Parts: sequence; C-alpha cells; structure tokens
Amino acid sequence: MAGLKELRTRIGSIKSTQKITSAMKMVAAARLRRAQELLAKSQTYSEGLLTIAGRLYKEFKLEEINNGVIPLYPVIMQKNNNPQSYCLVVFSSDRGLCGSYNAAVLRETLKRVNELHAQNKKVGAICIGKKIGDALKRRFPDMMVKTFAGVASKGIDYKEVEKIVEPLIKGFMVKEFDVCEAIYTKFHSAISREVTLKQFLPFDLDIDINDERYDEKYENAFYEYDAAKEKIFTDVIFMLSVSDMFQMLINSQTSEHGARMTSMDNATRNAHDMIAKLTLKYNRLRQGAITTELTEIISGAEAL
Repeated sequence: MAGLKELRTRIGSIKSTQKITSAMKMVAAARLRRAQELLAKSQTYSEGLLTIAGRLYKEFKLEEINNGVIPLYPVIMQKNNNPQSYCLVVFSSDRGLCGSYNAAVLRETLKRVNELHAQNKKVGAICIGKKIGDALKRRFPDMMVKTFAGVASKGIDYKEVEKIVEPLIKGFMVKEFDVCEAIYTKFHSAISREVTLKQFLPFDLDIDINDERYDEKYENAFYEYDAAKEKIFTDVIFMLSVSDMFQMLINSQTSEHGARMTSMDNATRNAHDMIAKLTLKYNRLRQGAITTELTEIISGAEAL
C-alpha cells in the first residue's frame, strides 16, 4: 500500500500546483487586457506628438532646401560620426514563470553586447527588470550595469518613465555615451511577440516629409505657433522621446503578461494531464490490491 500512499500524496501536490498556475493565469490575463487597452490609448498620444514634430521638421527641411538656412536641431538629435561608447536600455521582468520571454531578451542582449565588444566599443547597460540585470552582471562583471527593479509594479506610470529618460538625456548631452539603444519586446498578440533593437539616442525622427499629414495646412486646419519654432520643436522632441520609451515599456509589459498567461495555461494543462495519468495508475494499483486481497480471502475459505 506504500505505492498507493505515495501516489495520493503526489496527486494532491499536483492539484495544489494546478490551482496556483490557474490563478496566476487569470491574474496575467486581467493584466494583459489592461495593458492592451493602455497600449492602444498611448499610441494615439504618440501619433499626435509625432505629427506636431513632423510638421516642424518639414518646415525646417524646406527652409534648408529653399533658402539654405541650416536649422540648429536639439542636442539629442545630433549624431556622433564615430561613436565609441554605447548604453543599452534593456526591458525584462523582475520575476520568472513567463516562458521564454526573458530568455529571448537575454539572447538578443548578449548578441548585441558581443557585437559591440568585437568592435572595441565601450558598453554599459541599464536594465528595467532584475532578470536581465542579474544575468549581465554574472556574464560581464567588468561592465557597468544599473538595474531598475519594481518598475510598473503598481501599474505603468508615465512619471516613472520620465525618471528613466531624463538621466539618459543628461548623460548623452555630457558625452557619458555616444549612442543609446533599447532592447525591448514588441507585442503582437498573447502568443506572438518580437524582441526588437531600436536606437533611442541620438533621437532619429524617421518620417517622410512628403506625407501630407505634415503639411502646414492639413484637412482645412491652419497652424500657427506662439513661441519660436525651435523651442517648440525641442520641447516636443523631448516629449516624443519619453513617449517612445513609454511605448517600449508598455510593449514589454504587455508581452510579459501574454507570455506569463500562455506559460501558466500550459502548466495548468500539463498538471491536468499528469493528474489524469496518475489517477489511472492509482486506480489500477488499488484494483490490483483489492483483487489480491479477495483472492487470498477466497483461498483461505476454500482451505477451511
């Protein structure tokens, strides 16, 4: 009967685990829905900022083409033709149990760090999330790695992102590094996501100036500026950089919740299958034990 007792204990343990994974799946699903809603709303704000910046940028470009007036762009847009130092901003999670989410980010990060080291570039990293921060410290003990843990633990906050972006911009302006790149996970669906490498600084306003959305007069609306265009452009570019980092954080958080929901769903299904197999094995052993006891009783009765 020792085998039956062990199976009962194991089945009970797996049922407890199944309850935990099922609860974690429901929590992740609720957070995923909220993050998806925030992602959709924030994209509208980001597109609005991009449109404003695009109109000003187009005017500067037209003045440069038509009148030969070369504008003085914001410092965060000015490139170094021979960059020697890089800062990587890497988005991961603080906790595990989210499938291959962190592993995919780490793989892309290690690939980029090794590429830069092969080019004799100096590399530092700012990790949004403990998982990648701990992994980089183990693999590159000489590399400067700063970790921000608990970001968005109580929900994604725009102010938290500003606190990350402002030191980055100051560091870029005082030449602490020449290029800042972000590695984040772009969200497509709960089961589809893509680890993406994107240059953050110097900020690149990648737009098509021939697009009519950047015209001064668009859809019967005419735009005038109260302050100097250069000052407005500088302020909007800063806001747009924060918005871009905010988009990366939302995408990464949404991807994490999707990965955790999928992982916990798989774990719950696996637990269900294990319980079914162990229950079948338990019933067979129990039936065998009962049959053996009945046979012994009948044999004893016949002997009498």
